[in-house]
Amino acid sequence: MSEAEPRPKPSLFERLSTMLSGAPEDREDLLDMLRDAHERKLLDADALSIFEGALEVADMTVSDVMVPRSQMDVIELDDDPAAIITEMVETRHSRYPVIGADRDEVVGVLLAKDLLAYLVNAEAFSLKAVLRAPVFVPETKRLNVLLREFRSQRNHMAIVIDEHGSVAGLVTIEDVLEQIVGEIIDEYDYDEEADNIIAETATRWRVKASTEIGAFNEKFGTEFSDDDSGTVGGLLTQEFARVPHRGESVLLGGFKFTVLRADGRRVWLMTVERA
Repeated sequence: MSEAEPRPKPSLFERLSTMLSGAPEDREDLLDMLRDAHERKLLDADALSIFEGALEVADMTVSDVMVPRSQMDVIELDDDPAAIITEMVETRHSRYPVIGADRDEVVGVLLAKDLLAYLVNAEAFSLKAVLRAPVFVPETKRLNVLLREFRSQRNHMAIVIDEHGSVAGLVTIEDVLEQIVGEIIDEYDYDEEADNIIAETATRWRVKASTEIGAFNEKFGTEFSDDDSGTVGGLLTQEFARVPHRGESVLLGGFKFTVLRADGRRVWLMTVERA
């Protein structure tokens, strides 16, 4: 290297390697070092959050993030393709478990794009012919192991079974990645300009966790205090004394709050029903 050439700036990981040369003794020690790096501006907040999420995933299991059985959007094997398209328009997923007699009999996975064949030639379309083989995982499987399997097998969805072999829910690669990087835009996300409270039925609403408690009180005539938390998501976290998992519910002020989307750090979306 000539004297005129500037010395290359150390990369993020080179700086981290230098900072961590003291060899942390355990995970908490490592986290302390990473947080210290953030305070010293070696790491930005997003990078620190990803490191923390990656470490948390190693301690989490499928049951911590799965969509519970009762909230699975499924398609029945004998459903009419036209009705399936209507279901897809309403729920807007890219993959659906296909069941036989009941939810314990998952016979395959239908990709939304595979239904295009029906639109091209309805008479020749066979639902059974386009189904993908389902992948089953125990609810006790660790998320870091599941993520590795998703990547190696190029799979995006798995059916979760309990200790008795019954279907307990489903999990997607997005569910796992959100524990590391935070919320990923999906079918439940809305534009920032859109209403935070959207009516689904006359007695049920979909509510963003970022909705201010004052706005919620005004909409529903409730009297929740915003002294300790300014948002509805914070209210739920306060009630559970932790970040609740997807599918968990609580009764507050005459309403049932059910978490639709959450990651390891915050609640994102919920349904609210009159109790």
